Amino acid sequence: MAHSETIAGLTIAGALADFVRDEAVRGTGVGATDFWKGVAAIFARFAPRNRALLERRDTMQAQIDAWHQARAGQEHNAESYCAFLNEIGYLVPEPPPFRIDTPRLDPEVAEVAGPQLVVPVLNTRFLLNAANARWGSLYDAFYGTDALPGEVRPGGYDTERGAQVIARCRAFLDDSVPLASGSWTDVEAVMLTGEGSLSLALQMPGGARTALVQPSAFAGYRGEAGTPGAVLLRHNGLHIEIVIDRDHPIGRGDRAGIADVVLESALTTIVDLEDSIAAVDAQDKADAYRGWLGLMAGGLTATFAKNGKTVHRALEDDRHYRAADGSAFTLSGRCLLFVRNVGHLMTTPAVRLPDGSEAPEGILDAAVTNLIALHDLKGLGRYRNSRAGSIYIVKPKMHGPDEAAFTNDLFDAVEDLLGLARHTIKVGVMDEERRTSANLAACIEQVKGRIAFINTGFLDRTGDEIHTSTQAGPMITKAEMKSSTWLSAYENRNVRIALSCGFAGRAQIGKGMWAAPDRMAAMLEEKIAHPRSGANTAWVPSPTAATLHALHYHAVDVNAVQAKLEGEAPAPLGELLTVPVTQRRNWSREDIARELDNNAQGILGYVVRWIDQGIGCSKVPDINNIGLMEDRATLRISSQHMVNWLLHGVCSEAEVIAAMKRMAAKVDSQNADDPLYRPMAGRFDTSLAYKAALALVFEGGAQSNGYTEPLLHAFRQMVKAQAGER
Repeated sequence: MAHSETIAGLTIAGALADFVRDEAVRGTGVGATDFWKGVAAIFARFAPRNRALLERRDTMQAQIDAWHQARAGQEHNAESYCAFLNEIGYLVPEPPPFRIDTPRLDPEVAEVAGPQLVVPVLNTRFLLNAANARWGSLYDAFYGTDALPGEVRPGGYDTERGAQVIARCRAFLDDSVPLASGSWTDVEAVMLTGEGSLSLALQMPGGARTALVQPSAFAGYRGEAGTPGAVLLRHNGLHIEIVIDRDHPIGRGDRAGIADVVLESALTTIVDLEDSIAAVDAQDKADAYRGWLGLMAGGLTATFAKNGKTVHRALEDDRHYRAADGSAFTLSGRCLLFVRNVGHLMTTPAVRLPDGSEAPEGILDAAVTNLIALHDLKGLGRYRNSRAGSIYIVKPKMHGPDEAAFTNDLFDAVEDLLGLARHTIKVGVMDEERRTSANLAACIEQVKGRIAFINTGFLDRTGDEIHTSTQAGPMITKAEMKSSTWLSAYENRNVRIALSCGFAGRAQIGKGMWAAPDRMAAMLEEKIAHPRSGANTAWVPSPTAATLHALHYHAVDVNAVQAKLEGEAPAPLGELLTVPVTQRRNWSREDIARELDNNAQGILGYVVRWIDQGIGCSKVPDINNIGLMEDRATLRISSQHMVNWLLHGVCSEAEVIAAMKRMAAKVDSQNADDPLYRPMAGRFDTSLAYKAALALVFEGGAQSNGYTEPLLHAFRQMVKAQAGER
């Protein structure tokens, strides 16, 4: 540490101590010294318990490994396997029926179904884009993506493409807010009629007028009643703004003067301090917390060059309208923000405990991110995030109900430290570890007074599936995982168990990420499955994707789907616990090499940016040059899959190294245009990124639960140390 402060036995790195004293506590009424004294007491109480929970994980894993090893070569007995998991406490009894009773939830969480963004906190530009993704132009989303067939012709506005976009948007309006007669395509004027309480009228060819099939869908307007600049409609709880401007280049050529259709898009955004960032020291942590503070205080800005111009970006203002009776009302211009803390595993050098050991990072996150959220709760900032007076924390990578109970108790302690009413801090539980999904109701019960969402995470869940059962035999390929028995049961149980616990109309039931931001046509085709499954939110990789995914929540009434599913029994636990070992023993060497190359390219493509440049999440080309939003969860799958195949002799160490060297050259070529990129091929003995990738495989079997963070952090710290030496 360059400099540090010692308070109540804690040694706090200067970068973090300065941030808390000079920025985080300002105006909150909490003194920096008192804050750290309280945090020291929390560490003294919870750090030993945190360590015990991690030891419990390792003990259970050793027991499961031994069980499979003792039965090597035998046919798997599902009944005795479940009995064994009950015996060691991996499975716990189902709790008696209960209903969650979380107070003070915002409607974006409790009532309305819509998309959810996840954004790395360390990228300010992305952070602002994501926070501002509450509203998005449907015209722009269709025009600039493959969501519609064909391509935009270069050389300015493509009128043919524009006509295609407008036709598609009119079709959307016909489906979502249909007219009593005729089509939105034929509308010649959008008008407000009546006195006292206005109604929406649409002028059709020949002077006839029509109205909406559901007149109550008219929610308000902007501008003057006689010449509105926009009309606001509402469908399935989501808003649609039809922009009217006959002076606009698009509106000028439109028979109704419609210049755009703007959708309420990402209702919520998760600001991520975990999987999508590379924060390995005190300065990284301070920078991450500073991004969260910029959002809570409202002063976050970014300046950058785009298309040869300097762009200044800040948080969007609220949107102001008038209702049919002329009264003014406001809608938020920004997403409701969650913040994802790190899990229980990692420690941080930003704070050292009295014994000199690194502090549990998740406990530090709980204290500091909630301290920062006081700026919102106390109205200190420019905007309000939670109008209900809540703080939303996403807690990832918890294993079972004991760890959920730990988080609940920790949040109790932080509330007491900050003088907050009980259950002000809400929790989003990531259902992404095998022991959590197998005991989901018991996990929810432990946080039933503060839970705000449950969310599946296919990627981490697959990584944990492979690691937990790796001694059972060689795993099926990654592609086959997507149609495996356990995965279908996992997705089924997540929704039905949440509904049985009273989530309908009270909390979010979420689904995972669409990872290909450039493949919007495929997303429109496939991701509608999430609302159809009863999930009232799902993750998207960009604001544009949020706008397009919002179409699915207009097409599907999620509340009606949930009502039909309520009371339906979840898939059997035995299906969830089906071990995905392969029955195939005759892979060709070409088949094996193809799978190894796929894994190696995915590992290297992600790791080289993480280690050398500190990029925790970005659009990484896959082996077929398709850009995918990668994070540590995808890395966990690929590394653990190679660990498993090595363990069972499907491949050799030499074959893995050969694949790594082949794919290093490919990844180098994929990054050839990046001036900051450092090639790996030809530098195998010196490239720390390449060495990290090898370590993730050859040391991956010994990593707790197969997590990649300890190795990534160690190699990233080495790179930063070398840069400091230069």
